Amino acid sequence: MTDSDVAISTFERIGGSATIDRLVERFYDRMDTLAEARTIRAMHAADLGAIKDVLKRYLTEWTGGPKLYSVEKGHPRLRQRHIGFAIGDAERDAWMLCMRGALEETVADAAARHDLDRALSGLADWMRNRP
Repeated sequence: MTDSDVAISTFERIGGSATIDRLVERFYDRMDTLAEARTIRAMHAADLGAIKDVLKRYLTEWTGGPKLYSVEKGHPRLRQRHIGFAIGDAERDAWMLCMRGALEETVADAAARHDLDRALSGLADWMRNRP
């Protein structure tokens, strides 16, 4: 097997845990400061520490890194976990605004950033539970 036969995970492409940590921190910093994110910020606890840790573990596993999320939480069941929150187009768009800014700031590989944006956009769109 040659080096070109080995698939490199998105987790590795973006720089691993250090990048995931920075991404999540910048994502929530943006949520805390952008007026456009006020509605989705209100859906979170005042202390973001626990949810930051959950998102870091989820994104680590989701991008092909170590299985840090499912060993503790099981299957993500994202829609079920978010069903108590009204998520429509505006909430999806606010979430993506925060995430896109965080991606721009933390993921140097433009192709990986584009791939993540596309995948996260699809995920955010799927999470909508109201018109």
